[in-house]
Amino acid sequence: MTSQFPSTDDVILGPGDDAAVVAAPDGRTVATTDLLVEGRHFRREWSTARDVGHRAVAQNYADVVAMGARPTGLLIGFAAPADLPLAWAEEFTAGVREECALAGGAVVGGDMVGSDTLTIAVTALGDLEGRAPVRRDGARAGDVVAYTGHLGLSAAGLALLERGVDGPADCLSEHRRPSPPYAAGPEAAVLGATAMLDISDGLVQDLGHICRASGVRVDLESDALRPEPALLEAVRVLGAPAGNAVAAARRLMAVGGEDHALAAVFPPETGLPEHWHAVGVVAEAPRGSEEVPEHPVTLDGDVVERGGWDHFRRE
Repeated sequence: MTSQFPSTDDVILGPGDDAAVVAAPDGRTVATTDLLVEGRHFRREWSTARDVGHRAVAQNYADVVAMGARPTGLLIGFAAPADLPLAWAEEFTAGVREECALAGGAVVGGDMVGSDTLTIAVTALGDLEGRAPVRRDGARAGDVVAYTGHLGLSAAGLALLERGVDGPADCLSEHRRPSPPYAAGPEAAVLGATAMLDISDGLVQDLGHICRASGVRVDLESDALRPEPALLEAVRVLGAPAGNAVAAARRLMAVGGEDHALAAVFPPETGLPEHWHAVGVVAEAPRGSEEVPEHPVTLDGDVVERGGWDHFRRE
């Protein structure tokens, strides 16, 4: 990638050599990688190039902060058809630069190649700043489950786009340009979170990963899921009866994917800031069972039908 991206104190040597040099003051580096494939993760008729640039950064840095780390650097692979307009690539670059300004870190390198399918590969790096990484396997019975960020808006935005509906704007915007709560990841680590992850596949589905790693189960409380006004408006636009709008919105909050909010588990005595919303509790796996149940996350004690994002779902 070009050297037009601003450097940060973490970047010792930026783009221009065979490889970049990024500082790791902690002595450890958090690293993650992700792909965005046109037609699978975005559509040019629905999202601008700048939108895709924002998304490329957000969905990767969300994984970094979910470990309790601070974003430091990005490597971007860009595979594009020969007929892709140069202006599209320039707008994509602008979106990447703008999201880095919000999240921190900088692009330190990458590669470009021709491809029949527009594909973007991102590797993100982060610094733990002396803290232990917040993993998925630390949840214990009695802990409190909480989330921060937007839930359900992205899934509603996708449904609106599929139906050709132009609004509510907040839902469309959240789908096109996710807004992870970047500062909340390191904050949760300082607060003593015992487990945490980025909500990319849906709250229920992702909490299931914590349950299986920790050998526990989780029960969510529907009353604790408080839909934002834009989400309530969206489900009404999408056809939910007036009397069922709250229930429909809560379902999207529970199973909608690509939110890139954060879900974390905290010891019960933790004083949570207002932007962390407690929505459930961790419980022991059933006695006599050697494995976590097939559906380890329940809502008001009931199994939630499968939902969330499936990376291998057929279109």
